[in-house]
Amino acid sequence: MRASSLRLSVAVTVGLLLSGLGGCGTINEKLTEGMADRVPQWAGGLPPNAPPRPGTAKYEAYMKEQERRRNMPAAEREKLEGRAGTDTGQAASTTPSR
Repeated sequence: MRASSLRLSVAVTVGLLLSGLGGCGTINEKLTEGMADRVPQWAGGLPPNAPPRPGTAKYEAYMKEQERRRNMPAAEREKLEGRAGTDTGQAASTTPSR
């Protein structure tokens, strides 16, 4: 009798622990969706130039702007981005060669 009650209490305890861990997993999944946008950049949050999340109104506007820029000629894109005077493929080296 004593051994079966011990087994039953161990089984109930393990069951409660496992269901508690399962509940934490689903709660954390829901919390991270909302909390990730509110973490400051210095603490590992999103940088200021990160694109908006899919499914929002800002995301649709962002994708339309990206498509408009993709269809622009390269010279106009460089002027728009402020990189007209730099060559992206050839960076000048400041260290002397040996």
